[in-house]
Amino acid sequence: MSRMTQIIIALAAVVVLGGLIFLMTWDIPAPSEPVTKTLNNDRFPS
Repeated sequence: MSRMTQIIIALAAVVVLGGLIFLMTWDIPAPSEPVTKTLNNDRFPS
């Protein structure tokens, strides 16, 4: 492998690991308003 390929692979690995760590530590807020949806009874077999 050439030196440039090794650098690109190392940078890609750092970006992926950084993204994974960010997603694991990010405290995603819950939805602030409730979601309601009315389902039509014709969609369900009786």
